[in-house]
Amino acid sequence: MTHPELVIRKAVWKGEEVDLLVADGKILDVIPSSDTMYEGAEVVAAKGLLLMPSMTDVHTHLREPGFEYKEDIASGLKAAVHGGFSNIMCMANTDPVNDNAVVTDEMLRKAKAAYPEGGPRLFPIGALTKGLEGKELAPMHEMAEAGCAAFSNDGLPVKNSELFRRAMEYGSDTGKPIIDHCEDPYLAPAVGVNEGEVSSVLGLAGQPDVAEAAQVARDLLMAEYLDMHIHLAHISCRKSVDLIAWAKKRGVKVTAETCPHYLLLTEDALNGYSSDTKVNPPLRTADDVDALLAGIKDGTIDMFATDHAPHAAHEKEVEFMHAPCGISGLDSALSLTWSLVASGKITFDDFIRMWTTAPCETFDLPLNSFKKGDPADFFLFDPSEEWVLDATTMHSKGKNTPFRGQTLKGRVISHFLSGKKIV
Repeated sequence: MTHPELVIRKAVWKGEEVDLLVADGKILDVIPSSDTMYEGAEVVAAKGLLLMPSMTDVHTHLREPGFEYKEDIASGLKAAVHGGFSNIMCMANTDPVNDNAVVTDEMLRKAKAAYPEGGPRLFPIGALTKGLEGKELAPMHEMAEAGCAAFSNDGLPVKNSELFRRAMEYGSDTGKPIIDHCEDPYLAPAVGVNEGEVSSVLGLAGQPDVAEAAQVARDLLMAEYLDMHIHLAHISCRKSVDLIAWAKKRGVKVTAETCPHYLLLTEDALNGYSSDTKVNPPLRTADDVDALLAGIKDGTIDMFATDHAPHAAHEKEVEFMHAPCGISGLDSALSLTWSLVASGKITFDDFIRMWTTAPCETFDLPLNSFKKGDPADFFLFDPSEEWVLDATTMHSKGKNTPFRGQTLKGRVISHFLSGKKIV
């Protein structure tokens, strides 16, 4: 056996105390814990800490280029690595839009500059159409060759179904998935409020759940007709879950994500008009939360994503109707979703699948499943440590989150990427 260079001693993996052996930046072995000495190896004492594979976030907004006052690639990656993430996929709604290889190259250069010795990996998501305008397809082959991991029109879904069909066909030729933000562009787009009892009481214009579900249905039918894969972003309601389950039973090639805030909050959080609760798609009802949790358990929902959307304080500190949609999520996602494990709403295996296995397999990203030869991307996690989410504990520039000020439980103690300690 190759001699280990790093030994993580007495960590807990799936309920068992183990030693993790690492060499050449890769997993060498995971063995029952012992007091075996390995000459020349660095030994890290991890008694009582959970050993966790690094997570992957398939949906973030890092804002650079163009909106560095909200977030930049360096600050976003810093928040990511402290939050337990090794792979980050970022959307194309930058300025200029990431609709060509020049922008893609620059984003990757900035990521390398932030961590020249190796750090969290950035995988840009290329624009589906030029300028995200929904009129002309972007040069997807060019962007795929430059390093884009997928393509999406982000928060401006393509209205023209014929153009969207051609985008799926063209995208399929690149071997990269198409991601769609499912929102009927004519049914109160991006208002950030669910249409229902709460919107009526607050006197706010709302968006019905059918606005999401109608676009989900279109995409599923298109994917079935073309026999091509479609990935559906930030699913928020029961109608969408039911449609995706129906499609999967028919053999449609579909994967879907949801976000922590859709599992831990409902539309009731909008009482008080806090703009930090304004997100697109909007927070839904308790029944929608139940459907999403059931969808995680039965595999209808494949993965988590943060939809990390940082904004500057002055943008959110305005009247609700004028505030932009979005929640800053990279700092808190691990603790928030771990609370679902702690409360028994999802299992540990669900957690690993949703944050690690499914995202990496779907988008062909580096995956650590603790098998020999896997990248040594992992973190030590203290599930009992309590900490307050506030401006002093968040690494993202964006502090816009409805969980700000809350005491969260569970925190990254140290994070290793390719066997090197980053945090």
